[in-house]
Amino acid sequence: MALSLPAIMKTTAARLSALYLLLFALCAVLLVFYMTSLSARMLTAQTQETINDEVLGLARAYQRGGLPVLVRVVEARSRQPGANLYLIADANGQILTGNVQSLEPGVIETEGWTTEPFSYQRFGEGELDRLRSGGSDQSTPPPNDSSNNNPQSTGEKGHNAIALVLRLPNQMIMLVGRDLGEPERFRAVISRALTLALGMMGLGGILIWFFVGRAALKRIDSVSDASRRIMGGDLSGRLPVTGAGDEFDRLSANLNSMLARIAMLNEGLKQVSDNIAHDLKTPLTRLRNRAEATLAGRHKTQDYRQALEGTIAESDQLIKTFNAILMISRLEAGYSSEQTGPVDLAATVSDVVELYEPVAEEAGVALETTVPEAFTINGNRELIGQALSNIVDNAIKYSTDAAETPKVRVALERLGNEIKLAVSDNGHGIPDDADRARATERFVRLEKSRSQPGSGLGLSLAKAIMTFHNGRLDLLPANPGLSVVMSFPLRETH
Repeated sequence: MALSLPAIMKTTAARLSALYLLLFALCAVLLVFYMTSLSARMLTAQTQETINDEVLGLARAYQRGGLPVLVRVVEARSRQPGANLYLIADANGQILTGNVQSLEPGVIETEGWTTEPFSYQRFGEGELDRLRSGGSDQSTPPPNDSSNNNPQSTGEKGHNAIALVLRLPNQMIMLVGRDLGEPERFRAVISRALTLALGMMGLGGILIWFFVGRAALKRIDSVSDASRRIMGGDLSGRLPVTGAGDEFDRLSANLNSMLARIAMLNEGLKQVSDNIAHDLKTPLTRLRNRAEATLAGRHKTQDYRQALEGTIAESDQLIKTFNAILMISRLEAGYSSEQTGPVDLAATVSDVVELYEPVAEEAGVALETTVPEAFTINGNRELIGQALSNIVDNAIKYSTDAAETPKVRVALERLGNEIKLAVSDNGHGIPDDADRARATERFVRLEKSRSQPGSGLGLSLAKAIMTFHNGRLDLLPANPGLSVVMSFPLRETH
């Protein structure tokens, strides 16, 4: 599937990434301007402090020896490497001494700090530029010519500086300034560094956004493809899990568990439909044949009565079968209107055993119980009693063919974090593991002769009841016989 930018932008992850990238870029731009402005203010303040120190030194020289001493100090400082700007001019603005050849017009007309940076040229810079260009100008006016006060008149660009202009007592003008070349270069370096960092971070953010959005879209597309296959009828399909352990994997794992549950319920529904069609056909056929045989000849009232009683008994068995099917479906679907609460398993076992003692005695089966203590769990007493009754009934029926004295034992014990209720017999049992796994399926009867009454729903209902109670039902070999174990989790106490 082709991935385009509009397709990526439709994903929530990409939109959030774009929003965060825009916010980050805005903050970074503001940071660039703030840092640049802050560095400029700091450098300007430092420059003004330096100029103030120079002015104080010149003021002390003026106080010591007047104008001659001031001129000598200015000339000495002007010749030093990297010197500041020094200029002394007369009342008319004619430059008398200093290291400034020309100034931007109007700079020395106002006393105090210059409001804006101004352009200037030092002595010798014009001649040096002309020598570099290969020419000379013999008509260059002398340095102190007032016509040379404009640096633009020489055709040269000049430099920028800030200065403090002072009026001396004799109305002469003194200018002390500092070139802004170094501060401006420093500010330009900071600006370029921040801009480069912004560009690199922005590019990295865009690349990460693109690849993360692309990967997220691929994952979503794979989930969509798997979903379409599942909706097309392939319930065995599952959502992809990459093993990364991220939120997509957790979501896919949960959805796969849900799909497995749905597939199991659908398979159970299919089996129920098939089993109903096959296993319930026989009793319905018997009902019809009995009714047809009764109506076929002349019979006494007693014969009709017996036929109706047989029909009622057969109908009752069908109703029980359908009720069991409905109960299993409700329990396996995770829904039941049954109420749960504290259940004493020991008392439940005693009641069921007492109920089946006459049945066991009539069948010649010894029914034994081992209940060392009372165990209380969270559950439904009626459902647990029904499951235990089904298991005990099966044990009595299938232990009658034991090689020795038929015996059924009901034992209750605690093992670790579980309470186990085991019903064991000494009959032939179910030797095959595969058959033991199938024995809990609906309508499955492993007895070939079908000589024993039943519909094959007893263990299925018991398994559904145990699932409802967050437990499990295990069929284990008893050597001889079969042991059906109901495992309940311990009751949580608060």
